[in-house]
Parts: sequence; C-alpha cells; structure tokens
Amino acid sequence: MSGDDLFAAARDDIKRSSAPLAARMRPRNLDEVVGQRHLLGGGAAFRSMVEQGRLGSIILWGPPGTGKTTLARIAADAVDGAFEQLSATSAGVKDVREVLARADSRLGEGRGRTILFLDEIHRFTKAQQDALLPGVEDGTISLIGATTENPFFEVNSPLISRATVFRTEALTVADIEDLIDRAMQDAMRGIRDVGIESDAKSALAERVGGDARLALNSLEVAATIATGRGEPDITVTVIEEALQRRIIRYDRAGDRHYDIISAFIKSMRGSDVRAAMYWLQTMVQAGEDPKFIARRMVIFASEDVGLADSEALKVAEAAFRAVEIVGLPEANYALSHAAMYLSLAPKSNSVTRAMKGSIEAVENSPGSEVPPHLRSGSTAGDRQLGHGVGYRYPHDDPRGIVEQQYLPDGASAPSIDLKDIGAERELKERLDKIERVLRGSTPPKDPERE
Repeated sequence: MSGDDLFAAARDDIKRSSAPLAARMRPRNLDEVVGQRHLLGGGAAFRSMVEQGRLGSIILWGPPGTGKTTLARIAADAVDGAFEQLSATSAGVKDVREVLARADSRLGEGRGRTILFLDEIHRFTKAQQDALLPGVEDGTISLIGATTENPFFEVNSPLISRATVFRTEALTVADIEDLIDRAMQDAMRGIRDVGIESDAKSALAERVGGDARLALNSLEVAATIATGRGEPDITVTVIEEALQRRIIRYDRAGDRHYDIISAFIKSMRGSDVRAAMYWLQTMVQAGEDPKFIARRMVIFASEDVGLADSEALKVAEAAFRAVEIVGLPEANYALSHAAMYLSLAPKSNSVTRAMKGSIEAVENSPGSEVPPHLRSGSTAGDRQLGHGVGYRYPHDDPRGIVEQQYLPDGASAPSIDLKDIGAERELKERLDKIERVLRGSTPPKDPERE
C-alpha cells in the first residue's frame, strides 16, 4: 500500500470514529437492515432489484429514521456506477444539470451509470423536478428520491410515472430494541465502556416513535452522560435526560396500556374533556402508537356520539389522516382537537343499539327472501316472474316516502330508538313521520318513552 493509500485509510478511520453513532452503525448490506420486512423479505421487489443490480429510478417514501438513505446507499452499491448525492433543501437546477452532465460523460467513457440520491425530493419545485426528467427518461441516471411526504401529491406526475415508489414503515419497538442491542454489542462501531439496563432500553425504544436515527443518537447521548458520571450502566433516569423529557410509566403490551385507553374512552363518553386530555397526553408522551389512539376515536365517534353529532365521525377520521400525513409530534394537535370535540359532543348510542339489534334480527331470520316487488326487474324474464312488479317509486310521491314493505316476510324489524339529544332530536321527529307513512298508520307508542 502506498503512502497516499495509507493516509487515505487513516483519514477514513478517523472520520468513522468521530461520526455519530447512527452513522457508524449504518447497515452495510440488506441483511444488516432492521425492519422493512415488506421490502427486504425473500422475493420482495425491492430486494430483487438490488440483488440483481437492475436498479431503475425509485422513490423511497416514509417517516424519518426508517432507513431511506441507508437503502439508497446499499442499492447504489449494488449497481456498477457512480453515486452522487444532492439535498433538495440546498440544491438547484444548476446542480441537477451538472450531475446530468457528469453522468452523460461517464456513460460516453464506458464508466457505467450514475445513481443520483436526492434527499427530500418533495422540496424541489416543479421546475427543479422537471430538470431531472431527461436524465431519468433516457437512463442517463438512476434516480433514488427520498421523501417523508406523499410523493403522489408532492412529486410531479411525469417523474412519478418513471419511478417505482416504495414505502418504508416506522420501526417497531422490538426493531428499535434490536438496534440498541447491536450498538451495545458492536465493539468496533458501537457503544463502549458502559452497559444499559433493560428498563432503560425499553423506555428508549418505546419513546422514539420508530425512528432509528433518533434512537441511536439518544443512546449515544445517554452513554456520554453515564460515562461522565462513572456509572456502569445507562438507567431510565439517564434516558430521561438524553431525551429531555420524563419517562411516563406505561407498558404498551401490559395491563396499564388497556387501563389507560379505557380511561380515555370513558372520559370522552362521560364528556369530561379535562380527563380525556390528561389520558390522551399520557399515551402520547409515553410513546403510544398514535394510529392506535386515532382508530379508537374513529370507533368512538359512531359508537358513543353517533347521530347526535354526525360531524364527530368526520373530525375523528380527519385526525387519523393527519396522523398518517404529518406524524408526531405535530399530529398531537389533531389528536387533541378530535379528543376535545368528541368529549364535548352530545352523546348517543342509538347507532350501536340499532347495529346490534339489526344483527340479531338477521340471525333470527337467516333464510329470509327478498319480497318480489323489491327484486331486480331489469329483464322481461324477471318481470314475467313478478320481480319488481308492484314496486312503488318514492320520488313519485311529493313526500318522497310511500307506504311499502321493505323487510322480508316474517322478519322482525330491528329497533331504531333515537334520542332527544343534539342533532338526533330532529332525526327522531323525522323517523316518526316516516314510520307513519311506511306502515300506513301511526306506529304504536313505546311505554318506555311515556
């Protein structure tokens, strides 16, 4: 090895040793990548493309710290060519054109293709993205774009149509714990001279939101704190200091997980907005999956608010979408918005009772036939059999309702018992009028309403 080579090797060793833990522990091949099993499992499209070295243009879309840059580097290494990297936060059209010019020269000189990794591609303007099109279209470059935003909204359609989009997912708690173990056990690249208590490892893994980079950076800070104090192990207290927040006692797989979500639901049902917000933030700050919380609020909107305020379902669904699009911590606004709205909304379980009653009615008459006048009479043969004959078209009546049988013969009618609460009061009055017309008489009084 020449003197220049020795100098270069020594310089690289220094750079690696001084790099952040997340950079030192960056996987060197697909087998070292943690998580993303849908991309890296046997036969998966992404893995097949990389292993065969047949890499077209791709866009990696997912939350921060899920390995988009790592996957891009590994993919680039599998292709015989040069690797260039730009960040959309600082690069412009001029930079893109320079990359394309160098790529064109390499092809002309027989030095292989160029892989351009463009981080945060969603930040490129339309004109900047358009500058990439010629090189992508004629194969001068293989583009690997990385984005945390939905590329189908943020990336130009012509560019999307020339690329394959792969979605990366937030790592699970088990994945993060695996990363921590690797960093603690790797004598060359990982943490030295200090251990980590199991509770501290679990606390860190549960509170980084599936972000591998944040987990490793926080672990390195915690190791520095523990080493500076002469402590043999990283404790929960040290993790709190590294994350700059208190560790809330919470077990996502244990009884406390179910107890707290139960308290949250019951607080909203009881219209105690203060308690609902307390339990919501207990879960958010403890690292609970925000999608789990949002899903429960979507269910609650129909189960416990229902027709009393049908806007509640829209608010809850919008909160779930916000979690998907924005992610924590910013999605906490949408979760809080929905929790407060659901808590303050009028409550009715009429939808729940009608659903259960309808299921029971169906189970009690499993062989019911559709009445002939409700069957499809779209063909002459159908009509000869009496299908659709005698059906009364409601729009022909000025009231929009006609007296007519809709339930099967012998089937019991599910109970629909609406309440005098919120917007449901008006629906109840309308239901009473509808029933009078449908049945041809005033329905019998319910003694429980008297």
